[in-house]
Amino acid sequence: MDLAKLITPGAVRVVGQITSKKRLFQELGEMVASSYRLTAGVAVDGLQERESLGPTGVGHGIALPHARLQDLDRIVGVFIRLEKPLDYDSVDRQPVDLIFGLFAPKDSGVDHLKALALVSRTMRDQNVVAKLRANSDPAKLHAILTESRTPQAA
Repeated sequence: MDLAKLITPGAVRVVGQITSKKRLFQELGEMVASSYRLTAGVAVDGLQERESLGPTGVGHGIALPHARLQDLDRIVGVFIRLEKPLDYDSVDRQPVDLIFGLFAPKDSGVDHLKALALVSRTMRDQNVVAKLRANSDPAKLHAILTESRTPQAA
């Protein structure tokens, strides 16, 4: 599994400012709807349901919101780089500016966990994070996210 199969170039955006987690989830839902032809409301509901179990802000300015959706036939992703960080209730209480949303079929089981681990490893890579924060062109951000890397243990 690699990120190039999970995220399309059109599913990467740079957004100036988002004022709340709810608005961020709406933006992610709209991105999923336009990039993968899913219903935005279903994606937003899935994200909010998952977030109610515990925050998906993993620290260091990174959030990995994710959801399992009924009407999905494969795992897909969307990415937002915020120009102005958002208070997200992260584990380290720091605002987030890099958000990778992951959406999986309801019955994806271990594949969803493997995809989440892949995204997590990628977003823990300090070189990748530095490049993501230094660029504002969505095509370049997509290239940074999907460039081949040597697999590491989770």
